[in-house]
Amino acid sequence: MTVMTIPARRGKAASIARGQVLKVINTHGEQVVDFWAFNAGDMTEFMSMEHTRAHSLHVIPKVGDVLRTNRRRPILTLIEDTSGGIHDTQIAACDPWRYQFLGCTDYHDNCQDNLHAGIEALGLVSAETPAPFNLFMNIPIDAEGGLSFEAPVSKPGDYVLFRAEMDAVVAFSACPQDILPINGKSCTPTEAHFQILAEA
Repeated sequence: MTVMTIPARRGKAASIARGQVLKVINTHGEQVVDFWAFNAGDMTEFMSMEHTRAHSLHVIPKVGDVLRTNRRRPILTLIEDTSGGIHDTQIAACDPWRYQFLGCTDYHDNCQDNLHAGIEALGLVSAETPAPFNLFMNIPIDAEGGLSFEAPVSKPGDYVLFRAEMDAVVAFSACPQDILPINGKSCTPTEAHFQILAEA
């Protein structure tokens, strides 16, 4: 099966059929990949982190968890994870305003724009930016409920597998964050990869 590149600091999208398996690969080990999925027949229905948490009762999805849409329907199931199981469902996609808050005065690549560029390359549009499933992102929650931005624990070649529960459009951003260490202590975004495999 063809391995597709999610270029460093950029977005990519693809179609997946119900029953097919999606493999998202952390090629260099420390790259966060913001991840979205939409109903292929209706882009107003999309994978929702808040709806998923209400059903799975997990802050971070675990193998076997069903990822739900904003209409509470299954869209993907997490079927394998070699990365240590540390991901994030709390943090919004970075956007131009986030980088202004962090002190940027010029345009900075960001996951919100990467999402929309990726789906627009397929001739599609989303009226909003859903909360992403931030693959490989390490946002510990302490005993007092506080959050921190930490480097990923994943290793080069680690991956996650999802089974599609409906025909879907999947979208990715190789997060361009280079101010906080979420892409490793070097704060250097890198490429990642994905494959769409035959039915499970």
